[in-house]
Amino acid sequence: MQHRKLHELAKTIRSKNAGVDRITFDIIFRDRWTYDAVRRSGALSRAAVLALYCLPESRLTDFVEFDPAFAIKFTITRLRPSGSPGDSDIFGAQQYAPLLDVEVVLPDNEAFEQPC
Repeated sequence: MQHRKLHELAKTIRSKNAGVDRITFDIIFRDRWTYDAVRRSGALSRAAVLALYCLPESRLTDFVEFDPAFAIKFTITRLRPSGSPGDSDIFGAQQYAPLLDVEVVLPDNEAFEQPC
């Protein structure tokens, strides 16, 4: 089995506000091959995201695998509106950090280099 961190495989990993009461996350890959390999691994499934962020299912409002952009996107509801007292991340831009070290496990027969 091969083990890689998500930040080694993705071109972009980011979070940002999606209105005042939601944060959206984007994980974008350079090519279809890597995107498909990560999807098959299950490392970024709906259940994996809920576990990673310790969220009840009700807070994960959207989870989309967007094939045309080789992207996985999800949106969560905030506990408090952006900019309200006690909000520690007004732009929602610091919430992606747990995704960086998500371990992606693939069988040995799936190399991480795109085939020729």
